[in-house]
Amino acid sequence: MRYIDLHTHSTCSDGTFTPTELAACAAEKGLAAFALTDHDTTEGLKEAAAAAAERGVEFVPGIEFSTDWRGHDIHIVGLDIRPDNPQLKEKLDTFRRNRDARNEEMLSLLQKVGGFDISMDSLRADYGEDTVITRAHFGRWLFEHGCVRSISEAFALYLGDGCPCFVGKKRTRPETALRLILGADGIPILAHPLLYHLSMQELEELAGELKGYGLVGVEAIYSTNLGLDESRMRRFARKMGLKISGGSDFHGKNKPLLEMGSGRGNLKIPYEVLEELRRT
Repeated sequence: MRYIDLHTHSTCSDGTFTPTELAACAAEKGLAAFALTDHDTTEGLKEAAAAAAERGVEFVPGIEFSTDWRGHDIHIVGLDIRPDNPQLKEKLDTFRRNRDARNEEMLSLLQKVGGFDISMDSLRADYGEDTVITRAHFGRWLFEHGCVRSISEAFALYLGDGCPCFVGKKRTRPETALRLILGADGIPILAHPLLYHLSMQELEELAGELKGYGLVGVEAIYSTNLGLDESRMRRFARKMGLKISGGSDFHGKNKPLLEMGSGRGNLKIPYEVLEELRRT
């Protein structure tokens, strides 16, 4: 049996492994294929593809969009995308500008509210000039510089939703994310459906609406599934006429309990999942 991982993150968004390190990790774990699905960026795809090819691992170029649906932060993964698509590149440039402005606003609040000597220069000095800086890096910096006792404390006190240094992200609509993915010849997937804490009726309404815009699959195999969660999501996918996807949502040190390919230790995503998704 060949196994894969269709949801991972690199230093180009909020992971701690570079795209090359992700490819090396996939090879070390014996994965047949993996997808890099960084948040709102395709910057790591070229590097990951080259590193995967060197190691004999199939690479799936991807992305993960954060969208707003009825006030809920809903994530949509795109697999097998063409990152050179002009419309996709133009939209991602806008996202990057919005992210940079948000980062500067949060840094200013951390300096004023918390009195922390944190700046974009200090973050880049610690995490690299080419790293896409996110809230995860803010939390890690505060912990590593002794400002808080843990990264989770940084989010609980300063960076989490509703906290004094939090600035909301400008999220796009789900139909926009689906249009961009499909326009780049990708396969759109509803990511980790159980993390939204929607009722089953709401989840069916969400999936039904997104299917109308071209949604192909649902991430039924996921690291935080417990008990009968996976079987519930498989039944849900069948009911909605959607295909199955799966991924660990690996972030390296930013989600230390998750391993690439295996999640919390028991995640198994057969290669046949990817083959079926491509039959669209």
